[in-house]
Amino acid sequence: MKRGNERSLRRRVYELLEPGSEDRAAFFVDMALIAFVLVSVAAVVLETVPWMAEAWPAWFVAAEIGTVAIFTVEYLLRFWCSPEHAPWRNRPEWRARLNFVRQPQAIIDFVAILPFYLALVMDAGDLKSLLILRLFRFLKLARYSPGVQSLLDAIYGERRALVGCGVLLLGTMLVCAAAMHYAEHDAQPDKLGTIPDAMYWAIVTLTTVGYGDVTPITALGRIIASLTAVMGIIMLALPVGIVASAFQKEIHQRDFVVTWSMVAKVPLFAALDASEVAEIMRFLRARSCEKDEIIVRRGEAADAIYFIVTGEVEVRMPEGERRMGPGDFFGEIAVLRGGERTATIVAAADCKLLALGEHDLRHLMDRSPEMARRIKDKARGRLEERGEAPSGEIEKA
Repeated sequence: MKRGNERSLRRRVYELLEPGSEDRAAFFVDMALIAFVLVSVAAVVLETVPWMAEAWPAWFVAAEIGTVAIFTVEYLLRFWCSPEHAPWRNRPEWRARLNFVRQPQAIIDFVAILPFYLALVMDAGDLKSLLILRLFRFLKLARYSPGVQSLLDAIYGERRALVGCGVLLLGTMLVCAAAMHYAEHDAQPDKLGTIPDAMYWAIVTLTTVGYGDVTPITALGRIIASLTAVMGIIMLALPVGIVASAFQKEIHQRDFVVTWSMVAKVPLFAALDASEVAEIMRFLRARSCEKDEIIVRRGEAADAIYFIVTGEVEVRMPEGERRMGPGDFFGEIAVLRGGERTATIVAAADCKLLALGEHDLRHLMDRSPEMARRIKDKARGRLEERGEAPSGEIEKA
């Protein structure tokens, strides 16, 4: 019984700390942690102003001790309840906690509190070197920002293209540096006498910074410099365009970030293992709906099945109306039949949905026979409630 109480408490702590939870208490916890991050960063910045540091030394000390205490408790609680994280729930607790400390966000949390404890054992003269580490606390805000998460997802999704741009930039830098060395090594042996020296000029020019401390003086050198400057604009436009396009696509595809906890709340996915849930998350697209917003209309072509994360929807059919709540799903009958929607679905309250496209649904049903069986059983049950016999399309889907 004691063990069960501990698991229940641990689960509750996890829900309070997990970003994206609809729990009101979790919302206030998130807001409080964000406020502490902002206070801590502001204190680090303002402490470098001499007159402020002299006027309010006690305030800065109190802010540092208080925020570090909060962040330390937060880190320890996240470490303790990490076995409740959906992809690690079926693993040994020690393995789940080991996975937690290796996560990028957990590393940021650790680095955020590390300077304070290092300062306790270091000389006062070394404390200034820890300033940059204290500013790492600002990165903790990434956990609470769907926009930052979407941007990181966009960068990760285009990582191969961005690596290719980096390789291309490096090659261009080497070619330009070699050309400038050839053109200017006699005229400016102290600045462009070697290719490594010329590489500094090349990277500064390609990035369009152009400090002006190294400039060509020969006619050939100036021609090379002009071409290098133009190529720099092109080289920088490539990764910017790639990231901007991917980010725009990511924002349009999802209104909020799909997390493990959201997917785990859907009973249909509860029995799946971590690898299957991870695969499903790649295909799910989020959608936020306001009250009375029409989600799908009767007669429209069916292109997706929807899972309710929060809120309620109202199903309007000729034979009557009914409501669905969190954990339920709709739209499977029309998708399995490959036809039109048989009902109009309206948001009965503000709600968040996860949409799974028809092609992705069939792919996942092929990969997971158990999930396919449960979806078909649900479709057959709903058809029987409406007095219809299950169609052959559903059995063959």
